[in-house]
Amino acid sequence: MLRAPLALLSAALIALTLVTACGEPRAPASTAIRDDDRRAIAALLDDQRQAWNAGDLDTFMAAYVPTEELVFTSGGAIRRGWETTRARYRQRYGDDPSTMGELAFEVLEIQSLGADGAIVLGRWSLEKTPEAGAGVFSLALRRTPAGWRIVHDHTSLATPE
Repeated sequence: MLRAPLALLSAALIALTLVTACGEPRAPASTAIRDDDRRAIAALLDDQRQAWNAGDLDTFMAAYVPTEELVFTSGGAIRRGWETTRARYRQRYGDDPSTMGELAFEVLEIQSLGADGAIVLGRWSLEKTPEAGAGVFSLALRRTPAGWRIVHDHTSLATPE
């Protein structure tokens, strides 16, 4: 007669233990990035800036993953692929310092997206060209055998408020 209530109580305690253990909130994953990765990503972006300012579009494009996986978003358009992105840059800016202008970046944040991923938030400005402007960007990067490479670039032009 005592067995049924005891069995019921035991089952309830086991269920409560499982629900409590499974339902515990977990701490969010850290977005801190290792210092060597931060330096490598900052160097990649600085190399990219220097290449742009030298009118060297091919070296500028070396920061991007050289595959169809690349996604570039700006001006309401989504473009896919390294060749497509390169062609758009060449069409819009040429491949000469006099037409490409002077590019500057301000990196605001670099966050980890796991061991082999990162996201960068920053501001850009382009001067000394008919295409001059400024805005913000976010980049998703992946560690590859060749080093960190941009796999997704979302760049937007600042609009006057």
